[in-house]
Amino acid sequence: MVKTPKLPLYLDYMASTPCLPEVVQAMLPYFSERFHNPQSAHPPGEESLEAIERARRTLALLIGAPSPKDLFFTSGATESNNWALKGILQLPNRRGSHILISQIEHLSITHPCKSLERQDVTATQVAVDRLGRVSPDAVKKAIRTETALVSITHASNEVGTLEPIADIAQVCRKAGVPLHVDASNTVGIVPISVAQLGCDLMTISPHMFYGPKGIGALYVRRGLRLPPLIEGGTQEEGRRAGTENVPAIVGLGVACELALRDMASRARRFTALRDRLISGLRPLKGLHLTGDLANRLPHHVSCVIDGVESETILQALALDDQVYAASGTACSAKAKQPSYVLQALGYSEQHASGSLVFSLGLETTENEIDYLLDVLPKAIVRVRSLSTNH
Repeated sequence: MVKTPKLPLYLDYMASTPCLPEVVQAMLPYFSERFHNPQSAHPPGEESLEAIERARRTLALLIGAPSPKDLFFTSGATESNNWALKGILQLPNRRGSHILISQIEHLSITHPCKSLERQDVTATQVAVDRLGRVSPDAVKKAIRTETALVSITHASNEVGTLEPIADIAQVCRKAGVPLHVDASNTVGIVPISVAQLGCDLMTISPHMFYGPKGIGALYVRRGLRLPPLIEGGTQEEGRRAGTENVPAIVGLGVACELALRDMASRARRFTALRDRLISGLRPLKGLHLTGDLANRLPHHVSCVIDGVESETILQALALDDQVYAASGTACSAKAKQPSYVLQALGYSEQHASGSLVFSLGLETTENEIDYLLDVLPKAIVRVRSLSTNH
């Protein structure tokens, strides 16, 4: 018999992570006694500016950026993604007005592309295979003479597959096309070097690795002079206007420090728990694991269940068992539409309506995994019996 863990059991860390205590403690002074504007020409202002630059240097170490000056702070991943897409199209020497993305990009990529298409920009999507992998050859074939940018996620938060970014970058480099990588789900979770990946732009989101919300960053390769998306003052070397969010930037820096220190041990622990969950899910009749099981995020498990809608099973788990999980991305969870990501992988509309994502955190235990494996089959039986009776 499985021991009941402390409830509720939270397994939705792909939606967000909590700030670690060290992050919160570092941020607190900048809400009060160290409140000063970093642009002020006096010592307290200069101290705030130095706090920003410390965080920038730490982030550069985390992603292997050649220089901290290649990193620009934003309000989050959505702004960074929008800036990458729209900034490239403002460059006077761009190749054309075509953007190439994959079928499984986040809404902060797909929606701006739809908006840009109303401004005489063409956006096309390269297909993925059944495991959610983007083929470098498919990217090569889809690049046009007028392609201004290729934008590919490093890992989808819905299926967890790690994409072959370094190989895609080689294709883009040979074609002379900049590559943007949405690394919101990977920075701070898996080792990353922008130099080894070969990308020109990279989106970073610290609330996915135990940092604060409301802050993000965009890596911009030296020499790629991206015009500002938000104009006004001269902050961020004139590239991103607005008074800097010093507390959040400081928190980002500490989250980066902790990720640098603990990433390997975290990944080992995540992987062991993930594989324990996968092993327990495999025998369940009518349950199909999604994504690439061999090359995926260490803290991510996703599946679909025959004849069961995700909304129904998630409600059953939450109300009856106090297990909180997810269906797809949190940014579209309330849309109640079949997952476009799973449909891109070739799943039917019925299966795409039954997407489940279990994502693990630093507090997740073996006992909690075993509890989920105990209650999930029972929840599936309850949901199926209700649908049969009605």
